[in-house]
Amino acid sequence: MRIGELADRAGVSTRALRYYEEQGLLCSLRTAGGQRAYPQSAEDRVRLIRELYTAGLTSRVIAELLPAIDARHIGPELLARLLDERARTTAKVAELQAAGQRLDALISLATHPDADSCPATLDQAATRNFAP
Repeated sequence: MRIGELADRAGVSTRALRYYEEQGLLCSLRTAGGQRAYPQSAEDRVRLIRELYTAGLTSRVIAELLPAIDARHIGPELLARLLDERARTTAKVAELQAAGQRLDALISLATHPDADSCPATLDQAATRNFAP
C-alpha cells in the first residue's frame, strides 16, 4: 500500500510515517517511480509504534524494542530500561493525582465557602477534606 493509504488506515499523518522510517521504526520498499510501498502488516506496526510512544517511550528505545518484540525476547538491559520507564510513569501518575486533589480542594473552597479560615496552601486544603 502507498503512504497515503497507510496513513489513513493507521490514523497518522504521512509526515509521521516518514519520521518513523527516518528513526528506523518502519520500513518501506520503493516502486519503480520512487514511491513508498508498505506491506499490509505495516498498519499493525504503526499502531504498535503509536502505542509505544503513548506509553512514554522514546524513538531510540522503540527502535531497540521492536526487534525484541518481534523475537519475543527482551533482554535484561532493555527490561531494566522498561522498568525504569514504568517507575517514572507511576511517579507522574502520583503527581497528577495530587494535582487533581489540589484542584478539587480549590473548587470546593470556591463553591462552598465557610467560616473557617482559608488554608495557607492547597495541600492543606486537600488534607482538610475540602474536596467536592
